[in-house]
This record gives sequence, C-alpha cells and structure tokens, in this order.
Amino acid sequence: MTAARLDEAAAILRPAGDRARRLATGVRNVVTPAARAVWGVIGPVVRVVTVAGWLVLGLAVLALVLSAVFGWQEFTFLGWVLLAAVVAAAFFLVGRSSYGVLIELNPRRVVVGDRAMGRMVVTNTGPRRLAPTRMELPVGRGLAEFQLPAMEPKQEQEELFQVPTNRRAVIVAGPAESIRGDQLGLLRRAVKWADPVELFVHPKTVRLASSAAGLVRDLEGQVSQKITNNDLAFHALRPYVPGDDRRYVHWRTSARIGQLMVRQFQETRRSQIIIVLPTSAQFYASEDEFELAVSCAASIAGQVIRDGTQLDVVSESGLWRTRTVVSMLDSSCRLEYGHNGGFAGLRELVRERTKRLAAPSVVVTLGGANLGPADIRTVHTVFGPDTNHLGVVVEAGAQPRLGSVGGMLMLTVGRLEDLPPLFRGLAS
Repeated sequence: MTAARLDEAAAILRPAGDRARRLATGVRNVVTPAARAVWGVIGPVVRVVTVAGWLVLGLAVLALVLSAVFGWQEFTFLGWVLLAAVVAAAFFLVGRSSYGVLIELNPRRVVVGDRAMGRMVVTNTGPRRLAPTRMELPVGRGLAEFQLPAMEPKQEQEELFQVPTNRRAVIVAGPAESIRGDQLGLLRRAVKWADPVELFVHPKTVRLASSAAGLVRDLEGQVSQKITNNDLAFHALRPYVPGDDRRYVHWRTSARIGQLMVRQFQETRRSQIIIVLPTSAQFYASEDEFELAVSCAASIAGQVIRDGTQLDVVSESGLWRTRTVVSMLDSSCRLEYGHNGGFAGLRELVRERTKRLAAPSVVVTLGGANLGPADIRTVHTVFGPDTNHLGVVVEAGAQPRLGSVGGMLMLTVGRLEDLPPLFRGLAS
C-alpha cells in the first residue's frame, strides 16, 4: 500500500475515531453520576452484609437453582432456610443508637515499659432506653470488645482497658464503634463514635553531660574559614568597592595610604547540630538494634535541646520536631524500621533533608552494626570543612569504645547505659 493510500485511509478513519471518543465520553458522563447515585442507595445495604452473609446468600441461591433444575426437594428446603436466616438477621439491625462516647488515656505519654491505662465512658444521650449492645474499640493493632448493658436515658457506663507499651510507637485508641448484628455474624452494622486518641510511647533515654563539654565547645559561636563583610571576628583589610558598607571603612589606614580600605571578617555562627538517624534496614543487624539507635539519638537530642543549642534531627521520613524535648520524643515515636524513603544511600538522604537547613557546626551520624566508617564519610562530602563529624555505631552487646577513624571521632555503643561515659570522654 502506497503512502498516499495510507494517508487517505487515515483521513477516512480519523473522523470515525473522533466520533467514537466523543460517544465514549458522553456515555461515561451519563453513566458515572448514575452509578454514584445507585451506589449511594444500595451501598449502605451492601456494606452490612459480612463475608459469612454473602456465603450464605450464595449457597441459598445455588440450592434454589439446583432444586429448580433437578427437582430436589431437599435443596428447596435448604435454600429457603438459608434465606430465612438472612431475613431474620436483618431484624437485629433495626433501631437507632444515641451514644456519647469519651475516650481518655492516662497518661498520654509514657516510656517503653511503663503502665498506661485508658477508659471509655459511654452515655445514653437519647430520651429512650437503649438495648444491650457490643462496643468495639481499636487500640493500636489490637481490638478491645465491651458488652454494654441496657442503658436508661442519661445513664453512663465506664469501661477500663490497658494499653500495651512494650514497644516504642504511637498507639491510636479509637474511634469506638457500636455493633448491631445477629449472633451468627451474617449482618453487621457499625456506627463510629468519638475521635481517636493518640498515646505516645517514648523510647528509653539517658541524661548526658552538657554538650558544651563535648559536642559543642563554644555556645556563643564558632569561627569558620569563610570570609564575610559583616561579622565580629576581624580578618584583614581590602580595597573599597562600590556597594560596601561605609561603616566598615578603616579611615586611619585609608588616610595613611590614600585609598579607601574596608574591614573583612571571619564568619562566626551559633552552634548548630544536625543528628542523622537513618531508618533503612540496611544499616542495622536487627530491629532491636534500631530501637537502641533511636534511644541513643533521642538521648543526644534531648541534651542538646536542654542546653539551648540549635538542633535538627533528620530521617527518611523527614525532619523531627525539636522545639522542645517532648515534641522531639513524640517525633521519635513515629519512626518506622525499614522505611528508606526511596533514597539510594545515606549521602542522598542527608543531602536532600539538609539542603534547606543552616550550615551545621557538628553532624552526628548514628546507625547500627552495618553502618561503617565509609558510610559516615559520605556524609562529610555534603558539608563544608568547618563542620565537625561524629559517628555513633550501635552494636548490641559490643564493648563501648571511643576512637578515631581518619580524623573522625567514632563511638561504639553496646548498651544505652554506655552513652553517658562515652560522651564524658569526648571532653577529655
């Protein structure tokens, strides 16, 4: 087929294709609202049928079909019995509930292993007596079930429950759901009450010596090698150029040599610490090792915040909130082991998460036994030569060590209790 004929065929088919697309668009514009309207009507009905309910309905239809085809009376009886069971279950859904539900956790913040209790107060806020019902309350990954008795108007029912705190986490309690349904579990209607409440299970931490003795030796500012036109540490004089601030003209020298000279300064900056804690599983030998690293990072960050030093903590999930010690610990509860955030490596993580932060004076990189000195050195390339680096390797059961690798300080922590003496050794 020649090119001319191909063009002619395309010219003939193009209008037909355009008409087909317009027809499909028109059908979709009509069908979609209609389908949404239909689902809005049948959706609430369909959602109350459980898996067991659909199974019973399917068996009932199958039994009735076999009965009609083969004339088996036994299947006729079975089909109608199953349908009757579904119809009878529907009566258990009839009725309205008027509950007021209050969920309280006391306390709202605990340390791993501490006891945390919660209570749920259910009130009949309606004018009528309510029949007994079942209330379900999701607590973290678990589910607490409470059987509520019949309640008179304004009557309250208090239920207590214990929250497991054996792991660092943010445990969500709620929302509570009142359950109506039959005893066979064919139909189930759940109504949500109250808003969920969060319980923060903080990691274990230890108190460290003041960071001024170790990590940060000058809280008022550190002199860098960067030259600037406006600061405190005088560096040298240079010839005046248009645009320079005349306040920094050195008039005595200018008068002596007959040329305007201005002062230059070495840039000073307040101490700024960045703590890097990767959550990717490639840097840890186990999840317990990761939990120990979180505790070490939270201990260091807590002491830096108490000292009043500017701090940022970065992980794959983003920046921690470090305004207060409590907000920092809350952020640490949200870390998930194994989350790599799509970063190819540690350097990419640090570069992306710190590109909008102020230049740090100290960077502390933490990780597990699989985090080697080469990984930590990749962090060096992200920052300038004025930044000091400290590596903290958490290796469960290892002997605490304080050493230097390639001019970089390295701490090896085997237990959380090893951290304070190691940091005291930084000051010596």
